[in-house]
Amino acid sequence: MPELPDIALYIEALEQRIVGRALEAVTLKSPFVLRTVEPPITALVGRRVLGLTRMGKRIVFGFEAELFLVLHLMIAGRLKWLEPGAKEPGRITLATFRFPEGRLLLTEAGTTRRASLHLMQGAAALSAFDRGGLELFDVSAQEFGARLRSENHTVKRALTDPRLFSGIGNAYSDEILHAARMSPLVLTSRLTDPEIETLYRATRETLAGWTGRLRREGSGKFPEKVTAFREGMAVHGRYGQPCPVCGSPVQRIRYADNETNYCARCQTGGRLLADRAMSRLLKGDWPRSLDEID
Repeated sequence: MPELPDIALYIEALEQRIVGRALEAVTLKSPFVLRTVEPPITALVGRRVLGLTRMGKRIVFGFEAELFLVLHLMIAGRLKWLEPGAKEPGRITLATFRFPEGRLLLTEAGTTRRASLHLMQGAAALSAFDRGGLELFDVSAQEFGARLRSENHTVKRALTDPRLFSGIGNAYSDEILHAARMSPLVLTSRLTDPEIETLYRATRETLAGWTGRLRREGSGKFPEKVTAFREGMAVHGRYGQPCPVCGSPVQRIRYADNETNYCARCQTGGRLLADRAMSRLLKGDWPRSLDEID
């Protein structure tokens, strides 16, 4: 799922191409992508885009007449910009928005359609999509710590909870926790003030660093390779590969469709965290430390 750095780049690219321009036409290729009925999507035609904002992992398109189009890409949704005359992809296209200088496409790979559009009238209706998560670059370390301790969860779950923090998902939480040298399973109630300060800095530096890196790599082009698995990530998606800091193999915890990656040497003092499925299968044979698998 695209997270804060990817959403920020999408917004920057869109601002250059559609802000101040009127939407000429909209075509829905999937009947289920639009989750609202009133106002009708045709109400946007002829309206200028006044601005774009990020709301958590959503992109909000602000149009004239206080109309707001709310886009959630979910896991496989992506945006694509086509110059006039370019051919658009077939089955993966969910919606097309035509502007004077090109077309914006919402696409989604696979057969499960989770990406969504909501068209809302007025700021009050838009506020229903605000999950309440703190914007990491707008708060102090003290505010960050207070929110972190407001509920007792694992730090991994807390960072990815949209009610607590805005824009962080599975991928960048792995990178943040590696940068902070912190176990993903430590409880927030047990964090000391210095640990919270370290996590606060790691969170801001990781998100800012990756946003800057993706911006430089994109060189002003529309983002094409939006993925949770980036070359240069320390641990996320790198199970079994060497940690860039200590060289130990990156470990994982698998649950449902998600996977948490971490370095046992850097983050847990060498202790392996139990993978629910494998530890249940192996029971007493489940290794407890890196030394047992080296």
